[in-house]
Amino acid sequence: MAGSNFVDYVKIYCRSGKGGAGAMHLYRAKYITKGGPDGGDGGRGGNIILRANRNLWTLLHLKFARHVFAGNGGSGGQNRSFGKDGEDRVIEVPCGTAVFDSETGEFLCEATEDGEEIILLKGGRGGLGNWHFRSATNQTPRYAQPGEPAVERSVILELKLLADVGLVGFPNAGKSTLLSTLSAAKPKIADYPFTTLEPNLGIVSYRDNRSFVMADIPGIIEGASEGKGLGLRFLRHIERNALLLFMVPADSDNIRKEYEILLNEVATFNPELLDKQRVLAVTKCDMLDEELLTAIKEDLPDIPSVFISSVTGMGITELKDLLWKELNDEKNRVLTLTHRDLDESHRVKEEDDFDLTGDKNEDEEDNFTEEDWE
Repeated sequence: MAGSNFVDYVKIYCRSGKGGAGAMHLYRAKYITKGGPDGGDGGRGGNIILRANRNLWTLLHLKFARHVFAGNGGSGGQNRSFGKDGEDRVIEVPCGTAVFDSETGEFLCEATEDGEEIILLKGGRGGLGNWHFRSATNQTPRYAQPGEPAVERSVILELKLLADVGLVGFPNAGKSTLLSTLSAAKPKIADYPFTTLEPNLGIVSYRDNRSFVMADIPGIIEGASEGKGLGLRFLRHIERNALLLFMVPADSDNIRKEYEILLNEVATFNPELLDKQRVLAVTKCDMLDEELLTAIKEDLPDIPSVFISSVTGMGITELKDLLWKELNDEKNRVLTLTHRDLDESHRVKEEDDFDLTGDKNEDEEDNFTEEDWE
């Protein structure tokens, strides 16, 4: 959006450096009339490198850098001197940036850990000088290799925020108010829909100096997965959240129905998001009495839920405890599934006594001959 400092989608044209040409040179000196070939190799072309930087949280610095070119390799010289390698170009991106081919949509790579470097486009190799082609039958080769050409590609950089908890809800569900209550983040808060036009991150402090990251995603409306409202632009940020906190206000006509609409939009966008842990927070509960709270509890969906009020602080401690518990349960669940999904044929059991026989039949004898070892 115009005037926004948050940019999560850019398209840039990249070109690596071409390799330098090898030299074709014959050595000549005052007292050496036939010194032979001594052409050196060309230098390597520069690479286009993607580097993750945890100090960045937006692609704003790349918004107007639409062309990224690496340096070309230098040509080889006489006396077997090498050409200079081309200068690499490093593209600094926030953690959680994915790269796609702009023409085919093919996924190319992804930078998720701070300091991680990925060669996006490899520079061309330098050509060999004529010194490499000398032989007994060709003692003065008069040719050398040209350098490899550059590689060029138009790519799309797409940022998906990395957070532990992602807030999912309709506009004015109280997401920004909750984030400002739990963290030091200062998102825009107003009494009209779509006050949040860009994702906001906040660090939530917990007991014993522990903490987790919470992301406030702009409000989702019904049909967001089809491009309505702002949801389609920001739904992808939910993909990187370990846990989804669905938020529905207590004054809603039907809390269960609103939750199901939100869940359907998330699932339509990416069905794999249904595998994430989910928690429901009923917001703005300071306006309800005990009788209404009891009636609402009976019709809630079958997921962990809590009643909160960001204004009065009602249920905030309970919510943090629940989120911390679910986050740790999610980590344990991922580890359990990872071990459980291992192919049993690749496991080593105690009774096997580490006798790894592969696919060989147990009844087949090991009759090796000397020819088998040759």
